[in-house]
Amino acid sequence: MPQKISSRQHEILEQLLENRTGLSVDALAAMLDISRTAIQQHFVALEGEGYIKKTASNKTAGRPVAIYGITDKGINYFPKQYAWFAELIVSDLQEGMGEEAFGAYMRRLGGKLADKLKAQFVGKAPDERLRQLLRIMAELGFQVQQEIDVGAPQPVIKARNCIYHDVARQYPALCQFDLALMSSLLAKEVQQLGCMAKGDCVCRFRIGKD
Repeated sequence: MPQKISSRQHEILEQLLENRTGLSVDALAAMLDISRTAIQQHFVALEGEGYIKKTASNKTAGRPVAIYGITDKGINYFPKQYAWFAELIVSDLQEGMGEEAFGAYMRRLGGKLADKLKAQFVGKAPDERLRQLLRIMAELGFQVQQEIDVGAPQPVIKARNCIYHDVARQYPALCQFDLALMSSLLAKEVQQLGCMAKGDCVCRFRIGKD
């Protein structure tokens, strides 16, 4: 399990983000007014998690001095806000295409992503394909699981969150992307039973028969 970033480690990452050429232990100790030993301990933890790495070694007064820089993972640790940009793009697309054509466009996008992932489903039994789909959706950011209902004729997938909820509330045709992705990967029809963007508590999808 990834280690939780402490407030001091957050400060270290902030300094490395600002100084992209890298910093030494001594430089950071001076900036944050803490001991070299404390910085070194934080460096061990941050490097172990992949947030920083040694980028160079400089010589000062005859001894090598390690320079550490922030990694892509360290940069991605800081929060990002994409919703406004996504909304701008979606709004422009739907306005130019019309809602029906935009829905068809989202289905094509879902199918294109499915084409890139289909190799993971080749030769798998239906239950294995469903489990693989759940793993992929989790990687995309969905909190998702299969509903356990012995009496249900067909499997139902429940998602407790929507990864583009705010945008989907205004542009429900976005849901066509999810439906196309799921149906393409499972090679089955998928029916949406509930949608958070439309006011339901969860998103629910019923997997059709072969």
